[in-house]
Amino acid sequence: MDASISHILTINGGSSSVKFAVFTTHTHERVLDGKIDHIGMEGTSISVRSKNSETTSTELIDTKDPSISLTEILKANIDLQSLIAVGHRVVHGGNAYQMPIRITEDVLSDLESFAMFAPRHLPAEITLIRSFMKLLPAVPHIACFDTSFFKDLPRLAKLLPIPKRYEEKGVRRYGFHGLSYEYLMRELKETLKVNVAEKKIILAHLGAGASLAAVAHGKPVETTMGFTPNSGTPMATRTGDIDPGFYEYCVHGEGMTSEAFGHMVNYESGYLGISGSTANMETLIQKASFDLHAEEAVAFFCHHIKKHIGALTATMDGVDILVFSGGMGEQAPEIRRRICEGLSFLGIEVDHVANSTNEICISAGESQVILYVIPTNEELTIARQVSNMLS
Repeated sequence: MDASISHILTINGGSSSVKFAVFTTHTHERVLDGKIDHIGMEGTSISVRSKNSETTSTELIDTKDPSISLTEILKANIDLQSLIAVGHRVVHGGNAYQMPIRITEDVLSDLESFAMFAPRHLPAEITLIRSFMKLLPAVPHIACFDTSFFKDLPRLAKLLPIPKRYEEKGVRRYGFHGLSYEYLMRELKETLKVNVAEKKIILAHLGAGASLAAVAHGKPVETTMGFTPNSGTPMATRTGDIDPGFYEYCVHGEGMTSEAFGHMVNYESGYLGISGSTANMETLIQKASFDLHAEEAVAFFCHHIKKHIGALTATMDGVDILVFSGGMGEQAPEIRRRICEGLSFLGIEVDHVANSTNEICISAGESQVILYVIPTNEELTIARQVSNMLS
């Protein structure tokens, strides 16, 4: 590899997995990417794909610290001296951080102080950041926040209907999947040549974690997730929005602890809870024709996404473009079909042939709303934000 080329490493960490990628600094060409799965569990594995390979190599690793294994992978593929920065996805910036920032001990202390804003995400991300800062101490580490995209949400979209004193503590609606949404907006503008300043756009990031955002005239105006990434639409194992009375029922009626309740609504619910069998939507779709609970899970998810599309359309007084992204949004024609079915009153009509083959544009000729399928790339967004900050 050319030693004169500098690189940026991006880290996109979750509670039990880490996605990573290496990009050239100036052209943002991907030279390496991969994923570490099942961290801290039996069967921890690392998958790697290099620039010149169409196949992905996977191997089991025996460590609870993924940064060690990843550093060895990096050494085998690039000159570590060529790394000029590491960009970290951080799910929640709270009120304190609304733009990318170089990570210091003070920044980490701030993130730890509002870890309860995203208790199933932030602590694991902070641990990961500390590990990489220890292994790669000579380069700047930059935090890129999922909440930054929504920093200018209208005030009404930020408010929660709770006592005012909580707002002073940073308890409000934030919005998430912002790195994905920033990428999608850039793709619309630069690749698909959409004049986003004149359009009303709904972005649907539909993966194991799912949310939607309304963007009017280039600025986000509403979103489905709120104070934490657990809210909004139903997800793979997360409830999304539920009646607060359900908490009282579980705690006072069944003697459940708050910790057990938190685990249930985050890891045992969503379409896993409804189906009673799996959080894998592809499997649920395959079983839907003969398994009533699988069909209910698929239908429930699509019903609620459709409901949110209607609500977001109302906040903008119309919609011109609907973008599907995320694992299901990109690869599940059946999910897209079910979501769009019955939305002809909004001007949404699907080209079923284009939809079945995951084309970029899946709207029918008579559709008043343009329907796009755009694969997201959060890692590339991180690399771009790091480059902009360094320059």
